[in-house]
This record gives sequence, C-alpha cells and structure tokens, in this order.
Amino acid sequence: MIVRWNALAAVCFFMTPSTALGASPSASAGAALDSAAPAAPHLVVGNQACVKCHAAEIDVWRMTPHAKTFDELHRRPEAKQIAAKLGLQSIKNEGRCVACHYTQQTDLATNHTHVIAGVSCESCHGAAKNWLDLHHDYGGEGITRLSETDAHRKQRIANSIHAGMRNPANVYLVAQSCLRCHTAADEELVNVGGHSAGSLDFEFVSWSQGLVRHNFVRTDGKSNEVSSPERLRVMFVAGMIAELEAGLRATAIATEKASYGVTAAKRTARAAAKLKSVAAKVSVPTLDKILDEFATVTLKLNNQQELMQAADKIAQFGVAFADEVSGVELAPLDTYIPASDRWK
Repeated sequence: MIVRWNALAAVCFFMTPSTALGASPSASAGAALDSAAPAAPHLVVGNQACVKCHAAEIDVWRMTPHAKTFDELHRRPEAKQIAAKLGLQSIKNEGRCVACHYTQQTDLATNHTHVIAGVSCESCHGAAKNWLDLHHDYGGEGITRLSETDAHRKQRIANSIHAGMRNPANVYLVAQSCLRCHTAADEELVNVGGHSAGSLDFEFVSWSQGLVRHNFVRTDGKSNEVSSPERLRVMFVAGMIAELEAGLRATAIATEKASYGVTAAKRTARAAAKLKSVAAKVSVPTLDKILDEFATVTLKLNNQQELMQAADKIAQFGVAFADEVSGVELAPLDTYIPASDRWK
C-alpha cells in the first residue's frame, strides 16, 4: 500500500515550573505532542472537581453520548461482538476499549485503577491534577473570573496549558482530543474485531458546535454561546490539520494491507488534499509548512518512524496555527464551513 503526495493532485477540493509568570508560547506546542495518549489515570481528579465552576457545562455533558457511554456501551450488541472477536473479558476494564470510551482514575491509596465515567472533562481537556489549581487561580483573594485582568487570564491559560491542560483557548488542542479517538489507533481492533477505522465523516465545527457545545465561560455562565465567525473559521481549518496528524499516526502503525491501513492512508491523503485546497484560498504560511512536511513522507506500511516524526511536526504547526491566526484572514472559507443546520 503506497499513496504518494503526487496522487493528491487528482483529488478535489503536549508544566515544568517556570521562573516567574513564565510559560512561553511554546507551551502549547509541547502539549500537542501528548495528544495521542488518553488521560493518565493517576492524574485524573474526576468531574466533581469541575462542577463547582462549570455546572452548566456538566449539565450539557450529561445529555451527550460521551456521558452515556458509561452506562450503555458495554450493553450494546455490536460492542459485545467486537469484544468477543478480540477475546476481551470486560469492555469497561480492558485498555483498548477504555482508552477512548471511558475515563479511568487510579486510587493512589490502593493503586487500583477503575473506570469513573464515560468520555468526560479530562478525556478532552487532559488529566487535571497538575493544572487544576492554576486553572482556577484568578489572581488573588476576592478576584473572580469576571474581574480577572486580561493579562492574568492570558498567563493563567498559558501556565495551565504548560501543565498539561488542553484549553480551548487554542482550538487545535481540542481538535486533537477529538481526533485521538475519532481516528482508530489500533490495527487489530479494526482488522480482527471489526471496529470501524474511525469517524470518517468527522468535521470539527459540525461535530463540536451542536449537542456537545458548552461555551458558557465566555459570558455570565448562563448562556451557551455560539462561536464567532472568526473562531469557527480557525476551528474549521484546525480540524483538518488535526485529522491529518491523527491520520499519519494511524497509518504509521499499519503493518498489513487490510481495512485499517488502507482506510487510514486514504483518510490521511484526503485530509491533506483538503488542506491543500484551503491553502490555495488563503494566505497563511503555516499551512504551507504543513503541506511541505507532508510532502516529505510516503503513506505506506511499516513506515512508523517517518510518519510519526511528520505527525509530531504537524502537531506543532497546528498549535502554532491556532495561536497565530485570528480568523479574519480565513474569510474566503466561509462558504465551505458547515452552517448551524448541519451541526450534530
């Protein structure tokens, strides 16, 4: 299986302590490299640590499939069939299912790790033990989120990201969290178990702005605000970059010409083709760097080192893109961004 860059012409359109207030812009880039791993159970604090400040967000989450998987997934016939084919005894306790469908926590007193929720806060925003205190420090006694200075807020977010938070201030970090699981990263799971190779119709704007949207912190905490046109544009492109990164990682672990590897390579090539089309419509140098990096690799079996290295570089470019681009320069993309009637 070889899919070369030239073939695309025919296709259409992851905190170390800092000295003062200290996290640098590169903190986001460092966080990007942790995208391929689920939340570390020994660093998971659980949803109860979030609900005091984010009750409205938790209410939204409880109504989503992400939350309901905790009670429902292990009862579904198709899940049982996949588990049987793989010889799994417990869907809720076997790593290859848990990694994407549940949140695990380790009891540090007993060293016992167990499932505590479905796809929850820390599944998407990172295990919180190292960044929780930083995240809700608004600058001193009596200062709230609403009275926090803009400078402190920016530094607080940077410090939180440096400590491992996948903060939506950088939409690429969130897109990575989505694509980590919406792109299967387990060859045997697909080729033997019959699991899908991922959500092949995933698109970041439409999949994040409907049922799962929880944008309350931008207002008084009572309104689930729709993102601005500029932010939606950045999300639209960030999702493509994250899909390219995830596709490279998936293709990298493919060892046989079968459903998993073929699907992963085709999806990766398609993501690159979409980005090439975007880069032709807007002037954003980072997109050209991403495409140049992709042009150096070959999507083929047993090519893990080369593809993973490219994925790492593209992850850093993706974070830089979301940090640097305001969205104004992406206005030519408006006709291609899914409108609200297409949000899931």
